[in-house]
Amino acid sequence: MRKIIVTEFVTLDGVIEAPHEWSFPYWDDGIAKWKLDEVVDADALLLGRITYKGFADVWPERTDESGFAEKMNSMPKYVVSKTLGKPAWNNSTLIKDNPVEEITKLKAGEGGDILVAGSGELIQTLIEGGLVDEYRLLVYPLVLGKGKKLFTDKHRIELALTEEKKFEKGVTLLRYIPAGNVP
Repeated sequence: MRKIIVTEFVTLDGVIEAPHEWSFPYWDDGIAKWKLDEVVDADALLLGRITYKGFADVWPERTDESGFAEKMNSMPKYVVSKTLGKPAWNNSTLIKDNPVEEITKLKAGEGGDILVAGSGELIQTLIEGGLVDEYRLLVYPLVLGKGKKLFTDKHRIELALTEEKKFEKGVTLLRYIPAGNVP
C-alpha cells in the first residue's frame, strides 16, 4: 500500500500559507538536499487546486542541475478540485468527485509514496478521511501571527515522532506518524 505523506513548511505558530513570502531567508544546502531526496524518493504528488496552479505556473519552465525540476515535471500529479478545468501540467490527473474514495483507491494501488505539499483544504479532507500516513514538517523559527494553519481546532490528532533533524539556519525537520500506526 502506498503512503500519503504531508510535507510542509510551517511556522512555529502553525502557519503554512504562502511560504514563498517567509521561508527563503532560512533556506540552506541541507534543506535543499533533504527536499531533493524527498522528491526523488516519491512516486507522485497530490495537490489541491490552489497549490497545483501555483506549481503548474512555475515548474514546467524550470530546470536545474540537481534533477529536482525534472522530477517535479515528470512525476504523476493528482489534483483535487471541483472547479479546475482540464489540468495543463503534464502527467496530471483531476480528481473532481468523491476525493476520499478516489484517494483511498489511489493509496491501495501500485506505486510508491505520494507527497502532499501546501494544499491546506485538501489536508483537512485527508485528515478527516484518516488517509495521512506521515507528516514531514520543516518548522521555521518564525511566528507570523496570522495565516492558514496546518491543523485546525476541528480534530485532535495524536502523533509519534519518528525523526528530528536541525538545519544550519534554525529550521527543524520533525517527522511524525499517527500514534495508532506505531509498530
